[in-house]
Amino acid sequence: VETPLDLDVTRTTLEAARRDGIDAVAIVFMHAYAYPAHEHAAAALARELGFNQISVSHEVSPLVKFVGRGDTTVVDAYLSPLLRRYVDSVASALSAQENRDGQADATRLLFMQSSGGLTSANLFRGKDAILSGPAGGVVGAVETARSAGFPKVIGFDMGGTSTDVCHYDGVLERTFESVVAGARVRAPMMLIHTVAAGGGSILHSDESRFRVGPDSAGADPGPLAYRRGGPLTVTDANVMTGKLQPDLFPHIFGPGQDEPLDRRAVVKAFHALARQFGDGRMPEEIADGFIKIAVANMANAIKTISVQRGYDVAGYVLNCFGGAGGQHACLVADALGIENVLLHPLSGVLSAYGMGLASIRATRSHAVLAPLDDNGLAKLGEICAPLEGEARGNLAMQGIAAEDVTVAVQAHLRYEGTDSALPIPAGSLANMRTAFEAAHQSRFGFTSPEKAIEIEAVDVEAVGGGSLIEECNVPPGRQRPQPHTRADIFTHGAWHEATVYLRADLSPGAEIAGPALVIEDHQTVVVEPDWLAAVTAKNDLLLTRAGAIRTKETLGTEADPVMLEVFNNLFVSIAEQMGYALQNTAHSVNIKERLDF
Repeated sequence: VETPLDLDVTRTTLEAARRDGIDAVAIVFMHAYAYPAHEHAAAALARELGFNQISVSHEVSPLVKFVGRGDTTVVDAYLSPLLRRYVDSVASALSAQENRDGQADATRLLFMQSSGGLTSANLFRGKDAILSGPAGGVVGAVETARSAGFPKVIGFDMGGTSTDVCHYDGVLERTFESVVAGARVRAPMMLIHTVAAGGGSILHSDESRFRVGPDSAGADPGPLAYRRGGPLTVTDANVMTGKLQPDLFPHIFGPGQDEPLDRRAVVKAFHALARQFGDGRMPEEIADGFIKIAVANMANAIKTISVQRGYDVAGYVLNCFGGAGGQHACLVADALGIENVLLHPLSGVLSAYGMGLASIRATRSHAVLAPLDDNGLAKLGEICAPLEGEARGNLAMQGIAAEDVTVAVQAHLRYEGTDSALPIPAGSLANMRTAFEAAHQSRFGFTSPEKAIEIEAVDVEAVGGGSLIEECNVPPGRQRPQPHTRADIFTHGAWHEATVYLRADLSPGAEIAGPALVIEDHQTVVVEPDWLAAVTAKNDLLLTRAGAIRTKETLGTEADPVMLEVFNNLFVSIAEQMGYALQNTAHSVNIKERLDF
């Protein structure tokens, strides 16, 4: 210790903060990941002075990189008191309901963490809550696809303001450093990529091109069709093209909340856009063009978490969920070359369903900073032993028996001098080296056998309290499904007559050829031309491409406002992928942190 902690100065500083009404404190010392004693002493003073929330960096994120650890600690100190009030409110309401019902045993209250695991209410922390909702969607997508017989999954969650996508190939993928609202958060989170393309994304047009988002109409005023004076959105484009049928959509709009979607206002607005451009483009063509742009944006997001990271998505199933996902599932699959789309019966609310399928998880991390050799492996073992004890103890506190707990250890390996560590299952030296080089080749396209490999950090995760779901088979229907009605939809540049089915009328064994619409309780599913929909034995809706992907062969020489935006976004995506590769393989701080390229 070169500079001892001055407890008098620390006390004076904390006392001044308390006088100013500050109730939460984040304590971050530069080298606390290696020597936490000073943070312990400062935290003890803070408790003595009555701070209600004390977040210390070596407990929140015991890893190197001072800025990220500091940001994470501040985020935890800021969010945890708010979260605690919410948790207490839910627990109080639940307890009151139990008393009214005369329930003797208290209901167990669990919360979803960003890492994809559940935890008891009293252990829920702010840093672990940031992506808890989307994490439920990842678990739901993975578990329902596994139950349906698909081991490789692309999760596609399209809601009102954005689309979340994820990748699964046998292991739940996580990131351990994310930038959220400008803050670097170093905590395990599901690897989820978000793009601003949802049902409420606003449609923009200027003299040269169309744009979708990134701004959203939200729920209020919402899309133009919601009868609240909102702007044109992706939802309105689907109304214009007939893919959303007002008569089959909940009648909850207007002053009395009893009117259908306002198709007349939508048609009028798209006619005005057609007159504005004056190039002979029909209103439905303009709406279809905006849908193409939104689909391209969502496909690019999926490429970011798959193709950009070395995965070929052709052999995956697209597990589609969220309230707006079914409207675009086939088109997104076409854009990616995916042959199968899965829609669970609860796909409209799959994030909530996924929380019910999740296991209880406890993760502990620690810096290692040792070469990948015999000595480094010994140091890794010394660090892992107490971490495993803490993680197992966490689950024991939550009532999970020791024999029901499994533990997974991942070492974060990187080439010496670089900053991009890849998580590799801990094992023998040979196995870890081989796995790291394979992962590096897949992610970045090369390996450097001449460079030494080092262990940056380790994660120990204890898992228990969950069970693999096996959804029951449903007896097949005896009658061929009959369409509820018929409707005209505009897609692939032309109007088509589509059959319309109610999901409640479809039993296992039913098959529907596109174009068709399937109306569910929480969403509308569009079965595009050249696609076939079938209800499986588990009552899932499985969409399969039955024909070649339709492509536009020639674009002509005139500037097309739709294709200008599509290609603009493609070029931006290419540039971002190049920047990602540069940042993650560079040795220079200018490149990997200042992004000077």
